[in-house]
Amino acid sequence: MSSLPGVSDTFDAARWREARPDDVPLRETTYHRLVSRGEVDGAPAGHDLPVVRIAFDRPELRNAFGPQTVDELYRCIDDARSTPDVAAIILTGNGPSSRDGGHAFSSGGNQLQRGADGYQYQPDETPHGAGHEGLEQGMTPQRAARIDRGRRARMHILEVQRLMRSTPKPIIAAVGGWTTGGGHSLMVVCDLAVASAEHAIFKQVDADVGSFDAGYGAGLLARQIGDKRARRIFYLAEPYTPTEAEAWGVVNAVVPHAELEETAIGWGLTVATKSPQSIRMLKYAFNMIDDGIAGQQAFAGEATRLAYMTAEAQEGRDAFLQHRAPDWSPYPYYF
Repeated sequence: MSSLPGVSDTFDAARWREARPDDVPLRETTYHRLVSRGEVDGAPAGHDLPVVRIAFDRPELRNAFGPQTVDELYRCIDDARSTPDVAAIILTGNGPSSRDGGHAFSSGGNQLQRGADGYQYQPDETPHGAGHEGLEQGMTPQRAARIDRGRRARMHILEVQRLMRSTPKPIIAAVGGWTTGGGHSLMVVCDLAVASAEHAIFKQVDADVGSFDAGYGAGLLARQIGDKRARRIFYLAEPYTPTEAEAWGVVNAVVPHAELEETAIGWGLTVATKSPQSIRMLKYAFNMIDDGIAGQQAFAGEATRLAYMTAEAQEGRDAFLQHRAPDWSPYPYYF
C-alpha cells in the first residue's frame, strides 16, 4: 500500500478498495478496485464495479520505474486482464512528490538503476518468481543461478507493453504530470489517454540518455500523430503541453486536474456498458494493422471463439465425435 496519505491528490478513497494480484505485497505500485458508493452508482454500497486503478508509486522519483516496479506492473495488469468482471483498466501515477510537489505519470526507466546491460534490481529486491533462495521448482541450483543472473538486469518493460496490447480490455492513461521516456511510451501504448490541464507535460527523452524505443513507443506514436511530428518529438526531445498533446492526437482529452481520475473512471464505466465481445474484437482490430501476424492471430483467436459458439461449429464437433458426416444443410453460404 502506498506510503502517501490518500495515495494521490486525485484519489478518492471512498471509491476504491485495495486489491492484490497475489500474495506478494506491492512496494512500488498500487492496485485498487472501484467500488460502488450506493445509489449514486446504481449498485449496493461496497459492491465491486468493473474498473481497476493501477498506479506507479514512486512520486519522489517522478514515478520512474525499475525492475521491481515493472514486475509489479506486469502482475497487476495480468491480474486485471484475467479477472472476468473487469472491463477497463486505469493506468496512472501517484503523487505529488512530498519533496517538491511535482506531479508525474511516469518519467520512464530510473537511470540510477540502469547498468551496462539493462536495469538492475536493488540489493534488497528479488525478481518476482525467483523464490526467496533464487531457486525455480524442479531446476538444479546451477540452472536457477544462471536464470537468476540473466534476469537481474532487465528490459522487461517491453513485456509490459506487449501485455498491454494483448489485454482485451481498454487501458486508460490518466496523465497527471510528467510523462517522459519509457513513461511516454506506456502512455502511447494505452488505448485512451486523459491529461491534467495544470500539471501534465510530455517529453520523449530517449535520445538524451542514449536510449530509443524503436518499437511501440516510436511506431505507434508516428501512426497516431503523423510521421514528421513523431520524429520531432523523438529527435528534438522538447517538452510539449497538454494543449499540444490533445491537438496532435497524443491524448483524447485535457481536463482540470481535479477531474482527471473522475474522467478516467467515467470512461471505464462507459466501456463497461458496451458488449464485452465487441470491445475485445475492436481492440484486436485496431491492433492488428500494427501487430502483424501476432495481431492477426489475436483477432482470429477471438473470431474462432465466436465461431465455436455457433450451432454450425457445434455440428462439426458433434459429427466428428459421433463418427458421421456433418450436416451443413441448415447453414447457408452467407454473402
